[in-house]
Amino acid sequence: MGVIAVAEAVLDDFFIDDISLPASDGYSLGATLFLPLGAKRHAVLINSATAVPRKVYRGFAGYLARRGCAVLTYDYRGIGDSRQKSLVGYNQVKSLVGFKASMSDWAALDVTAAVAWMRERYKNLPLAYVGHSFGGQALGLLANNSEVARALLIAAQAAYWKLMASPERYRVYAMMNLVGTPLTRALGYAPGWGGTGMDLPKGVFEQWTRWVMSPRYLFDEPNLAALQNFAKYQGALRALCLSDDPWATQPAVELLCSQFTATKPEILTIAPADADATGIGHLGFFRPEHRDTLWRGAAEWLEATG
Repeated sequence: MGVIAVAEAVLDDFFIDDISLPASDGYSLGATLFLPLGAKRHAVLINSATAVPRKVYRGFAGYLARRGCAVLTYDYRGIGDSRQKSLVGYNQVKSLVGFKASMSDWAALDVTAAVAWMRERYKNLPLAYVGHSFGGQALGLLANNSEVARALLIAAQAAYWKLMASPERYRVYAMMNLVGTPLTRALGYAPGWGGTGMDLPKGVFEQWTRWVMSPRYLFDEPNLAALQNFAKYQGALRALCLSDDPWATQPAVELLCSQFTATKPEILTIAPADADATGIGHLGFFRPEHRDTLWRGAAEWLEATG
């Protein structure tokens, strides 16, 4: 597809292009490339949270592009524009019933391919990785995470339910076990109205639930060979812990970071007051109001060398 300039005047200093990104098994992923008008100095891959479409990261991606970064956002299979369309009718979303995918598939097939695509396309630029929640967890599962020079994890955690803040931990327990699991078994997929926000493939929801109910989260997953890749990541690593985030609490962030044994993770705890905000939470980092505070600090770190 050709590169298309963004129409809004405030965004007229970078290009944006919606593309298709082939996953490792050839599955077509919906993606968006953000490019600066001038020289490209860095490549940045933004990796989504569970059940969060890539459009949530559009503002932050554009901000980085203005600063000279080539940025890619994309949807995992079964999510957003990576959900298959029906051949009957116009632009109808195909049912997720029978759709095969798991969270470990997202890492092995989708995130791995996105890293490889960016590394191949921008061979001469340092590759930075932004991982939001699951996107941060996925870094440790990638066989090619050695291609990443710097990784910024935002609200990324080992999300065992008892490490979440109260009362959110009890809502999550009920949402997954008392509502989500019966619905998923009955319908063949996890409907967004059941509490996840977006529809999820059955395999994704079931694996996610299993992890959330396990004291060491994904590290308790039997036969998950990709866990060995956590120890292979040697790049710079910074994890942002938002103090009012009930999901990614300090203990949960520390548990995730503890498995990156070949580097020295830096954990920064940020309170809303630090960003002149009343609240940030699990998703709030990516709101445009943080352009001159959180975004600027993140960009400066991503663009650093050494």
